[in-house]
Amino acid sequence: MKRAEIEEQNRFLLKRQHEFRMAADVVTDSWMAFAEVQAVAVIGSVAKALWKEVPRFREFHREEIEVWHECRNLDLALWVDSQERLNELRRATGRALHAAYEAGTGVSVVEHQLDIFLIEPGSDRYLGRLCSFSTCPKGKRECLVPGCGEIPFIRRFPDFTPRADLLAPAQYATLYKRGAGRLRSALDLPTVDQEPKAARERNF
Repeated sequence: MKRAEIEEQNRFLLKRQHEFRMAADVVTDSWMAFAEVQAVAVIGSVAKALWKEVPRFREFHREEIEVWHECRNLDLALWVDSQERLNELRRATGRALHAAYEAGTGVSVVEHQLDIFLIEPGSDRYLGRLCSFSTCPKGKRECLVPGCGEIPFIRRFPDFTPRADLLAPAQYATLYKRGAGRLRSALDLPTVDQEPKAARERNF
């Protein structure tokens, strides 16, 4: 494996995270118009400074070459105090991403690459995922999961239990909060180029 190939892969992985963060801003802007949206946060690996690991890619895995972690999708936490307009929220998501792509902003993320975790305000209780299908139920295999679609456009996953730290990134990666407005851009979240605070203090 040539060094140039490793560097190219690392650039691709960093660029992918950057694109997901751009998409997070686009989607958040589209949701702010909904009165039921109380807060939006980036969660998962897109919210974090990436770390090195041996990836699933065969050529890197075989030689145990570490590269930046691969962000496979964009995880967003969406606090909503009403579940009556979930289809409208879903449609707004797709329209915003398509408009950003057509405008040439560099956003090439599509709706099915988002995992939108619906959260109950106040309790932070996980409600389910926002379904990306155009109708509910859609008649797909995924729709047969017990509880899926009991509330239209809330998708259930078999044997899924949210981790206790699911919402931990919201402490620093909340993009919007009703009453306070936009708190930050997802592009301001930690990157691998930012040296940890403790290291900066040692080097001062």
